[in-house]
Amino acid sequence: MNLIKITDINAPELDVFARLTENQLRTYYEPEPGMFLAESASVIISALKAGYEPLAMLVETGRLEIEAQPVFDAVKEYCGLEKASALPVYAADHDIVCQLTGYALVRGLWMTLRRKASVSVEEFIRDKKRITVLYDVVNPTNVGAIIRCAAALGMDGVLLTHPSVDPLVRRSARVSMGTVFQIPWTQAERDESDDLIGYLQSHGFKTVAMALTDDSTSVDNEEIRANEKLAVVLGTEGTGLPKDVIAACDYRVMIPMYHGVDSLNVAAASAISFWELLK
Repeated sequence: MNLIKITDINAPELDVFARLTENQLRTYYEPEPGMFLAESASVIISALKAGYEPLAMLVETGRLEIEAQPVFDAVKEYCGLEKASALPVYAADHDIVCQLTGYALVRGLWMTLRRKASVSVEEFIRDKKRITVLYDVVNPTNVGAIIRCAAALGMDGVLLTHPSVDPLVRRSARVSMGTVFQIPWTQAERDESDDLIGYLQSHGFKTVAMALTDDSTSVDNEEIRANEKLAVVLGTEGTGLPKDVIAACDYRVMIPMYHGVDSLNVAAASAISFWELLK
């Protein structure tokens, strides 16, 4: 490995790890489609296994031998010895890392990776039967948790509207436990998001809004399950789905509640709906 010791917090090599926003990272590496930053060994290894190209790595010196070694091995396995030997690995002591992050307790392992080219909605849905649509879900924790549920419970993919959080931001990828690299997903362009429900319906999907309305049926509805192609539409935490989106969907479903509880966290609701609708 190409080990480079860092002793100055202001070293320009650290900009991509600490001083660029995640939106800036998307355009920092030319040509398109940019880069993203992943943290923790398990998430990084999942990204490498999925074919993402590593660009550089930052590791706390005390974690080189134990925690970073599996990552080095994964770079060799999935990218080849030539890439592994050329990959810049910046090593910094604990106090430098803490100054960068602002926290005394950090994971101490980061990697920048090149993004893959985006996939159009048309291409994404072509071979899928069960997908979930994240409609303007802006909380990265919820996005990561929903993707993890979708992967674990057998959904074919995750489609996000343009305003939704990018699944490759660090928190989403970390909360997903790396499953963001294991299940297909794409984020619609702005124009694709304008009438996403109608577009899915025109391609044979029955759309299912998770919403509490007067005509909502239970999520374990057999008629809904019987459809060949389903798109489960989830809204943002708190406000839920817009009324026009709810009205446009073919079905509206709810999860029966008890003890006066009126709703669940959207990630918890996604797990229940995926499980029921895939039976």
